[in-house]
Amino acid sequence: MGLINTLAITDSALTAQRVQMDVIANNTANSETTVTPEGGPYRREEVVMVPGNMQASNGMGTANAGVRVAAVIQDQSKPRSVYDPKNPQANAQGYVQYPNVDPITEMTNMMAAQRAYQANVTMADNVKSMALRAIDLGKG
Repeated sequence: MGLINTLAITDSALTAQRVQMDVIANNTANSETTVTPEGGPYRREEVVMVPGNMQASNGMGTANAGVRVAAVIQDQSKPRSVYDPKNPQANAQGYVQYPNVDPITEMTNMMAAQRAYQANVTMADNVKSMALRAIDLGKG
């Protein structure tokens, strides 16, 4: 697999992780949103990633390489019910429906996405260094 293919694969992963971090930030920002334009509380979103469309050879054949975002879907789990009869959003029984967002899960997911993003930045930097070294060797 050439350096250009490696950069393309790394670029696809960087793009996918950026989308992942954006979705996580949106989930976190809306963790207390009890009313949306669609009605009801905000629903947590998840990123669905699938193998990319690039073809790469590993010496034993070719396979799809890279990653791409196939969709951003809503988590269909039930909202949290919190007893707060004084809240204007409370139902007749005094419960308010809050989003199905768990801040600890979102922070854990954000840390994983940031680490994956940083690993891909490091890979891109290494590929760039190898390409520059190869150019220098070609000059000499």
